[in-house]
Amino acid sequence: MREGEAFVSPEAVEEYAQAQREAQAADAEAVAAEADAGTATAEATSGSPAAESAEVEPGAGERVPYKGVRKAIGDQMQRSKYTAPHVTHHDEVDVTELVELREQLKPVAEERGSRLTYMPFVMKAVVAALKDFPYLNSQLDEENEEIVLRDEYNIGVAAATDAGLLVPVVHDADRKGMLELADEMNEKVEKARNRKIAPEEMRGGTFTITNIGGIGGEYATPIVNYPEVAILALGAIKDKPRVVDGEVVPRKVLTLSLSFDHRIVDGAQGARFTNRVKELLEDPKLLVLE
Repeated sequence: MREGEAFVSPEAVEEYAQAQREAQAADAEAVAAEADAGTATAEATSGSPAAESAEVEPGAGERVPYKGVRKAIGDQMQRSKYTAPHVTHHDEVDVTELVELREQLKPVAEERGSRLTYMPFVMKAVVAALKDFPYLNSQLDEENEEIVLRDEYNIGVAAATDAGLLVPVVHDADRKGMLELADEMNEKVEKARNRKIAPEEMRGGTFTITNIGGIGGEYATPIVNYPEVAILALGAIKDKPRVVDGEVVPRKVLTLSLSFDHRIVDGAQGARFTNRVKELLEDPKLLVLE
């Protein structure tokens, strides 16, 4: 699980995409270089934590422009943080059975041309929990003083790119099977890393999942992708001791960090949502029923 955290406005993406199109038309070599950089970034995010950037990092004493996508990300984070009062609920889930199930299904998925990560399982669990706790899939209409309970489940998957942090959106996730989710998510994340993501592929999200586990992190306090109401951060899956049938045994444990807008979601509701996600990840066979 390698995806990172991301926030950016559609306008900034359009501006960025236009700049990329102009660069491609003006300099074919630059396009090739950017494609190589995107590939290196994808490999860094999915493999070696040491190779976190595909580009040369600025050195000490330099001044780095704060504009474009980076400024758009910063503006969105600031808007979210100072508009929505954030609360973060932390928990752990025993995913030993999920790890075993994924290992069993990986070769089957590969035979069908799909790369199965843990993220589609989490997406399935999140959608099921959102149906049980609709306020986490809502949006606040401040002008009309109404909470809009969304009837669609569009899940954003935050992705780290060399241009900044972006959130491709898998629309209508509740209507798609496990491999469909895997294929669409992998395709859009790759397009984001290669700077080929379309603005419409980043619009309309109702809930975001971000992943800090790829670099070994466990807990976080992710910023809500406003105007969404909640975001779930996934930590690394690690071996930890757990008591099973009276004995201490090693188990695969995943950490969860749920941030939410406290104007809309109370702490107890956030905890119950997390408990539902945990229930489905602890016993992934239940996801077949969703």
